[in-house]
Amino acid sequence: MVKVNLGGCDSFVKDADYKVYVEKALEALDILKSGSGAGNDFLGWKHLPSETPESLIADCEAVRDCWKAKGVDLVVVIGIGGSYLGARCAIEALSHNFAKQLSGKKDAPEVVFAGNNLSEEYLAELMDLVAERNVATVVISKSGTTTEPAVAFRVVKEYIEKNYKDASERIVAITDAKKGALKTLATQEGYKTFVVPDNVGGRYSVLTPVGLLPIVLAGFDVREMLAGAKEMEEACLVKSEGNPAVKYAAMRNLLYSELGKKVEILVAYNPKLQYLGEWWKQLYGESEGKELKGIFPASVNFTTDLHSMGQFIQEGERIMFETVVSVEKSNRSVIIGSDPQNLDQLNYLAGQHVEHCNAMAQLGTKLAHIDGGVPQLEVSIEKLSAFNLGGLFQFFEYACGISAYVLGINPFNQPGVEAYKKNMFALLEKPGYEEQTKAIKERL
Repeated sequence: MVKVNLGGCDSFVKDADYKVYVEKALEALDILKSGSGAGNDFLGWKHLPSETPESLIADCEAVRDCWKAKGVDLVVVIGIGGSYLGARCAIEALSHNFAKQLSGKKDAPEVVFAGNNLSEEYLAELMDLVAERNVATVVISKSGTTTEPAVAFRVVKEYIEKNYKDASERIVAITDAKKGALKTLATQEGYKTFVVPDNVGGRYSVLTPVGLLPIVLAGFDVREMLAGAKEMEEACLVKSEGNPAVKYAAMRNLLYSELGKKVEILVAYNPKLQYLGEWWKQLYGESEGKELKGIFPASVNFTTDLHSMGQFIQEGERIMFETVVSVEKSNRSVIIGSDPQNLDQLNYLAGQHVEHCNAMAQLGTKLAHIDGGVPQLEVSIEKLSAFNLGGLFQFFEYACGISAYVLGINPFNQPGVEAYKKNMFALLEKPGYEEQTKAIKERL
């Protein structure tokens, strides 16, 4: 169960003001539940945990088993934005930190990501790796024409077709059910396909095949993840001020609207959660950053970033608040030993778990930042697991929908994303953009 603790905001807000925003959040929850708000064509994510059929998971496992029989030891997942961030977050959170370096037989292929940038050097070095491994690929795109994944897929597909007789069996497409360039190609070539639901936007798609298939291929239990998400689905639908998504949405909007806190920093004290921050930034940035409104989402990993960003957070401009994702119990145990010389002056910690030091660093930082004028919300889970990660995904999605409706924003569109694409296409002289090409060249 995901829990929300707002105690780190007590010295900054009044109870009466918080209750006003709780009421706003409960009204927004009603809008979300009834489907009466802006963007209501994209609410399919709300019940994915409780409505995902066993047959879909079995289909994902069938791909895993097929590729295992072929000896595949490298899977290239091609996608950008919501088409890769959720899967990458889950895989990095659940993997051994040093899985790539450890010797011995691997139970699952290594999953790497492409199509999330246009770096020629990155793609060339990816192909160096591909050339040494037994490879298959998952390409994720609703249309099949998004530039970054389309470029990467063309390169990877060409390699697979040249080097494997069973090329069509090594390519899986996650795309539209009926239309689009990728769907057309998949039908022509006989690729196995999974559907991106029409009513689920990319940044809410981690519990669709977009996220589930790569997570299964990496060797993790999506049934457990969906069970954790289902628990939070139920908790986040309760019309109560104790609803964790309502509490979070109410407080962050109060801090933004009444106290001028324009920046939210998502903080983790476990390096495995770095990509939770990346996934969360897209979710909230694309959902709320519109109409000259929205809280700017940033992320840090402590204690590492206390030695870089800590100074600014402590004493910089007072425009920010923190949301700490707290993991209560470590999955591993390391105890600090005693040293006869004690030159490092650490013998006072002898016999303590390293995680105890981490917990005290977290508490000490909380007190220091609150004293420095930085409100702090805490989102906690018992331990890092597929179950709890699923809960975090579902919690943050519900809270995002509620929060955006409190702001008066459509949480499910992203009109601003198209601006750079139009300029890029004009500069690349894409057919159909001749007038824009001429105009932008004159401007430059």
